[in-house]
Formats: sequence, structure tokens, C-alpha cells
Amino acid sequence: MSGHVHKDYIGAKFGMWLFLFTEVLLFGGLFILYAVYLARYPQEFISAGGELDVRFGGGNTLVLLTSSLFVAISITALRREKVRLAMGLLGATIGCAALFMINKYFEWTAKFSHGIYPGSEHFAAMKPGEVVFFNIYYLTTGLHGIHVVIGAIILAWTMCLIRSGRVNAKDWVILENAGLYWHLVDLIWIFIFPLYYLVLH
Repeated sequence: MSGHVHKDYIGAKFGMWLFLFTEVLLFGGLFILYAVYLARYPQEFISAGGELDVRFGGGNTLVLLTSSLFVAISITALRREKVRLAMGLLGATIGCAALFMINKYFEWTAKFSHGIYPGSEHFAAMKPGEVVFFNIYYLTTGLHGIHVVIGAIILAWTMCLIRSGRVNAKDWVILENAGLYWHLVDLIWIFIFPLYYLVLH
């Protein structure tokens, strides 16, 4: 029986890593697209990048790094049978996800108020390279934002499983896989932040 559980654990981990690999390919393609157009429109990218507020990006980087720490500690807590601590840490992670999205909402709202969004007159009047920059920016950060929401939902679902006892100190693979997904969300942002908020300033 123990061998069967071990086999299931390995299978679950392998399946998760395969899924994460497809996510890396998805965002990797967007980063390659960014690099290609940066080489083509370097000055326009620098000009457009200057419109982004480093404080928003930096704040969200701090939020996600903190949330990844919470997830990592929650796994250790559950394995040590500290269920309430694990639940609290996951709740704090979900809170960080909400804070990230609120921050992103205010950042996008600020851009929209200045007419920097597809379809606006101001957007249509921008140089081709600047239009490309913001199109890739909205696509990449929007897609990442969706992943943040999905990650928060997965963590909330995992909390329900912990509460019901289905995920526990002896069977924590679901929490570990949820943590891996959240770490990927964090890692992707670690690439987004310097590419859009730092390199072009």
C-alpha cells in the first residue's frame, strides 16, 4: 500500500511539473516577443517604459515574494501537523493575491485615465513601437493577473481540503503542487518586473 501511495505522489509531482513547463513556454514566448520588438524599436520602448510607475511594480514584487514565503512555510507547518498555522499562512497568501490585484487595478486605471489603452485616440496617435510595447505589456501583465486569480482560487480550494482533513501531515502533495504553481506565478513576475519597469528606465 505504501508503494502505491509513493507511486501516486511521484505521478502527481511529475504531472504538475509538466503543466508548469507548458506555462513557462507560454510566458517564454511572450518574453521572446518582447525581446524581438525591443531590438526593433529600442527608443520607442524606452519612451513607453518611462510611462510605467516603478513603485507599482516594486510594490507588487514585494507582495508576491512575501506570499511565496507564506506558502513555503505553510507546507512545513502542515507537515509538522500545525494545521491552524498552515491555514493562516494560506489565508495570508490569498490576501497578498488580493493586494496584488488591487495594486494592478490602480496601475491600469492610471494608464486608462491618460488614454493609454488600445482603441483610444491617444493610443492611436502613439508611435508604432510604443503601441507594440503597451500591447505586449497589457497582454503579459493581464495574463499574469489571471494566473494570480487562478492561484488564489487553487489555494482557497486547498484550504478547504485541509479543513476537511483530505490534505494533512501524511498526504500533503496537493498543497505542495498548489505551492509550486504559486511559486511559478511569483517567478514569472520576477521576470516581468525588471523587463518592463527597470530595464527601460
